[in-house]
Amino acid sequence: MSRFWSETVRGLTPYVPGEQPKVPDLIKLNTNENPYGPSPGVLATLRAEAAETLRLYPDPNADRLKAAVAEYYRVRPNQVFAANGSDEALAHAFLGLLKHPKPLLFPDVTYSFYPVYCGLYGIEYETVPLTGDFEIDLDDYLRPNGGVIFANPNAPTGRLLSLDAIEAFLAQNTDSVVVVDEAYIDFGGETAIPLVERFPNLLVIQTLSKSRSLAGLRVGFAVGHTELIEALERVKNSFNSYPLGRLSIAGAVAAMEDREHFDETRKAVIRTREVMTASLQHLGFTVLPSAANFVFARHPEWNAATLAARLREKKILVRHFKLPRIDQFLRISVGSNDAALRLHQALSEILDQ
Repeated sequence: MSRFWSETVRGLTPYVPGEQPKVPDLIKLNTNENPYGPSPGVLATLRAEAAETLRLYPDPNADRLKAAVAEYYRVRPNQVFAANGSDEALAHAFLGLLKHPKPLLFPDVTYSFYPVYCGLYGIEYETVPLTGDFEIDLDDYLRPNGGVIFANPNAPTGRLLSLDAIEAFLAQNTDSVVVVDEAYIDFGGETAIPLVERFPNLLVIQTLSKSRSLAGLRVGFAVGHTELIEALERVKNSFNSYPLGRLSIAGAVAAMEDREHFDETRKAVIRTREVMTASLQHLGFTVLPSAANFVFARHPEWNAATLAARLREKKILVRHFKLPRIDQFLRISVGSNDAALRLHQALSEILDQ
């Protein structure tokens, strides 16, 4: 450790993102990227936006993007917060809405950035165990808390909570903010955004990285009561007044407007996910029910780390987490149909050995 580090930095355990390899010809099924490209309208918009005006600062409020999100979800623009990826929206929510004397609650198996934000901002937290079937039971969260956050569908399990279950929980947990992280909601779930009108403590966060194929532009947003959005804006304007560049704003607006491309590619991912699930089950894997663009699977006779290493030898990357309860699972992103076939062939060869 450097002698120049602050005490805050010394105590951090940073988030480790999925590998972005430099080796060519790898099949990347490790970072939940969309196998299909962005809308043609997005690409045309980006080409038009790449102009002399890039010398000018972007709109600090991203009003066009807020308006596009508001129109899509039938909310008001002042109920929308625009961010540099959903991770930034999450980070501002942790600092602006979830830091309180009582502990923050989130699942013991979930997005591993949550405890990282707690460490960064000095937030006390408690993890709530998933059920034996790796589901979130919101009844377990009905206890004193300074806030609740969970991903729906959960990551890395892919399991989905019904909108009815979320609504019932909000009706009982009224004294703290509830953040629903919907990074994968478009692949099989029902968004909680319609509930924000009735529950002023609900914040819903989404990203354009997954279902709209814009991971490279880094765009996310949050939707909630205007008081919650104001808290995020106060944090943002104390941190970075211009989180979204001109290209990101323009591309995101075009993506929100092209509903046909969004729906076609979303449904294509869902179809391939079902094929992958059946393929893995045929090979003897246990696969958790998934509503995301990935599956979570384990084999009763093979160590997960060994399988991940063998797949890498065959130029296929999957994600293995060395964490309690899930160290024998692999998280496998849904790729193209060809990638799914290559995965099946590679696993068949490995298991035959």
